[in-house]
Amino acid sequence: MTYALITGASKGIGKAMALELASKNHQLLLVARSADLLKLTADEITSQYNVKVDYLATDLSSSNGAQVVYDWCISKNYTVDILINNAGYGLSGWFEKYSLEENLNMMQVNMTTCVALCQLFLPMLKTQKQAHILNVASSAAYQAVPGLSLYAATKVFMLSFSRGLQHELKDSSVSVSCICPGPTDTDFAMRAKVGPTALKAADKVNMTPQKVAQIAIDGMFKHQVEIVPGVINKLNVFAAWLLPKFILEKVAMGLYK
Repeated sequence: MTYALITGASKGIGKAMALELASKNHQLLLVARSADLLKLTADEITSQYNVKVDYLATDLSSSNGAQVVYDWCISKNYTVDILINNAGYGLSGWFEKYSLEENLNMMQVNMTTCVALCQLFLPMLKTQKQAHILNVASSAAYQAVPGLSLYAATKVFMLSFSRGLQHELKDSSVSVSCICPGPTDTDFAMRAKVGPTALKAADKVNMTPQKVAQIAIDGMFKHQVEIVPGVINKLNVFAAWLLPKFILEKVAMGLYK
C-alpha cells in the first residue's frame, strides 16, 4: 500500500488536495500544525471515501521538521509515492517590519523544509513504478512583489528548484510538478495581514481551493512541470514576462503598501 503525503493538509488548498486524491482512491498521510484540525479533516475524508488516512501534527518551521515527518513514515512502514509540499505562508508589509526569527521561520516552511522532504523521500519515491512530487509555489514566483518581498522570493526559489529537479529526474520514475496559484479563497491573506487594497483586488479574481486542487492534481498526474490555474493568472504570468519589471513592481507596491 502506498500513500500520498500532503503538508499543510488541515485546511485550504492542502485539504482540498487531500479530498481530491481521496476521491481517486489514494491513501493519505496528512501533516500540519493543528492536531484538532487534522483530526477533523481525517474524519471528514474517511466519512466520504473508503481510504486509509493517518495524520501527524508537527511544526514545519523547526529545523528538524522534515526529519520528524520522514521518521514518522518509516516508523509506521508507510511507503510514499506522492509527495505534496503545500505548507507555506506569507508575511505582508515591508521586510524590516518583521523580526529575523519571523522571516527565517517563513523561509524554513516555504523553502528549506520542502527541499529537505524532497531529499529525504526521493530514494523511496524512486523505487516506485510511478511517483510524483508536487510543490506549491505562487503567481508571485514570476515577479518581485514589494510588500511581500521575501514571500515572493521563496516562491521564485520553489518554482526554479522544481523545474531544475524535473530535468534531473527525467529518466527516473519520479515526475516533478509545481503549481503557481494566484489569489485563492483561503486564510492566506489573514495570516499574512494583507491590507484592504490588496484584499479588494484579490476578491475579484479569487479561485476556490477545490478548483485549484483539481487543476493541481490533474496536472501532476499528466506530468506537467509548471501549472498556472485560471485564465486571469495565466494572463498575469504573461504580463510579468512582457511588461517592464519596474511597472509591475510599482503596481504591486501600491497594492501591498
